Amino acid sequence: MADDEPCAACSWTQERRESCRYKSHIKLFYEMGDRGVWAIVRNTQFIRHHTTVPVPETVQEWSENDRYFLVMKRVPGSTLHELWPSMSESEKDSIAKQTVDYLGQLRKLHSNSVESLGGGPVYSAFLFCNGYGLPHGPCSSDDQLWKEMAKALSEVPENARHQLQQRMPMAKPYTFTHGDLATRNIMVSNGKVTGIIDWENSGFFPVWWEFVAARISHDDDDRAWKALLRKRMEDYTDALEFWLDYDALSSYPDLESRGKRLIEDSESRSG
Repeated sequence: MADDEPCAACSWTQERRESCRYKSHIKLFYEMGDRGVWAIVRNTQFIRHHTTVPVPETVQEWSENDRYFLVMKRVPGSTLHELWPSMSESEKDSIAKQTVDYLGQLRKLHSNSVESLGGGPVYSAFLFCNGYGLPHGPCSSDDQLWKEMAKALSEVPENARHQLQQRMPMAKPYTFTHGDLATRNIMVSNGKVTGIIDWENSGFFPVWWEFVAARISHDDDDRAWKALLRKRMEDYTDALEFWLDYDALSSYPDLESRGKRLIEDSESRSG
């Protein structure tokens, strides 16, 4: 938002906020759609009921003038993103261990389909590389899952597409997954994980997706953090290699070296 553009939620400009001596302890977020905020409440309540994973607590939610409002308590501590540069290696490893221990509780939560809570579609622009914010599923079988993923490969030569499909690892049991364990989504205080936040896109995904998604990073610190996580998580390297190839082919015909090698390999095998 530009400095002179008023906030859609409260109508204040950045200049007006900075000139005011009062600084609220409430942080406002504005979303054009309501899918994410509705999902946050449902998902965090589900996690609170079934696990001891620390998640934000909902204070109140309501609708007014065709808008949805949600008030949540702030999780104590600071984000791992803020703390990472000043942490020792042993401190970082301890946070990774605590996080993976919490993930172990999520790994016990399964569904018969790739779906969101309540049986709706899931949203992931990385598992399904055909665009941001698009719904996928529910998928009650791995064949249905592949059909959804293959929407991003419609222009890829059939031989390459078929060979990739043959390598897709079994996705069952469909497992409750956060899917974005970035440093900005881990809250820490005094060496302890005090919260995992940003649950709006969580749901039941392939059993290997939490591990694979931990390969996607936002910056160097996030990359180092997720490397620590993967060392402690159940290993799904085969699934990671499959997804990296899928991601590479999804940009066809504008391929980089990995995608070009896959096309060349498929052509040599078919010839």
